[in-house]
Order: sequence, then C-alpha cells, then structure tokens
Amino acid sequence: MFGLEPSLSAKKSLEIFKKNKIKNILELGAGLGRDTIFFAQNSIQVHALDYSPSGIKVIKEKAKKYNLDHLITAEIFDIRDTFKINNKFFDACYSHMLYCMALSTSDLIKINAEINRVLKTGGLNIYTVRNDIDGDYKNGIHRGEDMYEANGFIVHFFTKDKINSLLSDFDNLILEQFDEGNFPRKLYFVVNKKNN
Repeated sequence: MFGLEPSLSAKKSLEIFKKNKIKNILELGAGLGRDTIFFAQNSIQVHALDYSPSGIKVIKEKAKKYNLDHLITAEIFDIRDTFKINNKFFDACYSHMLYCMALSTSDLIKINAEINRVLKTGGLNIYTVRNDIDGDYKNGIHRGEDMYEANGFIVHFFTKDKINSLLSDFDNLILEQFDEGNFPRKLYFVVNKKNN
C-alpha cells in the first residue's frame, strides 16, 4: 500500500534509536515490513506484530531473503488484545500510522498501557498519526470521535490535545508535523519516554 522503501518516520526513528543505543524494539502494525526490514538492516532486533496473516507471511519471507531472520520475529496479532510479552522487555516501541486505524480512544489508552508495561524504564514509544490539518480530516462518513470513513477505510485523526491526553506514564519529547506521500498526508511524529 505504501511502497517498499522505508518510511520517513522509520528514518527519523532510526536516528533516535542510534542516539539512544536502542537494540530491540516492538513494532506494531508492521504491514508488509518495509520499516521492519530497514530497522533489522541497521542491526536492531525487531518483534513485528500485525493483524494480517498475509502481511506477516511477507515479512517472514523478506527476513529469510535478506538473511535477517535472526533479527526479526513476526507474528499475527490483534493489537486490542493483551501482549504476550514480559514486562520491561523492549527498549522502544515503534508504529507508523497504527494509532490512526479504527481504534477508539479507550482502545488507544489500553494499547498505551500495554506499551508502557513492556517497555524498559526510560523506554521510548515512537508513533505517527494523521492530524487535524490533513486534507481528509472531516471528509467522508463520520464514525465517532475523530474517525472518518472514505473508500471503505476508517481513519482516526489526531489533535495535539488528543496526543497529550494519551501521555499517562509517558513524557513527550518530540511532537512535530511532517508530510508523507503524494496527497500529501499530514502527520504528527510523536516520541514519548516512559517515566516510571
């Protein structure tokens, strides 16, 4: 859907990972693995989760093809479930546009609590979301909260206030806007640090 090259957010995240000596990450909503492969090619251990069996199959195939299977674990997972991961296991969590799927605020609060649980003290949660100045915001069928459906796809849009409202047990380090794609999509790049 988004091409084969790593996303801009993955490139920005890698700089942060290197600076903070991050060695193992949890990637949520890994899709077809374009960012998963990029991180692994840069010697980061990636545990990739996605709801799509076909997406996970592609990631596993790419991991073998590029001899990265020692750095990549990929599994089918519904993000709304409790993670089958030990407490304080990962240095960081990364997700590109997962938060703007058809997830309610209560779903997001639960996901954030699970991310907090599996991150080491001081661990980072880096995510991107489409924002309230995106050209698609308030277009299509309203599906509750800040969610709108267009072409059969529901997008949850974020204000800065919504991002800040999800900060429980995290401190925000970076909140900046960037553009992606031809449209272009307007996104926020969010970096939060676990504070407990």
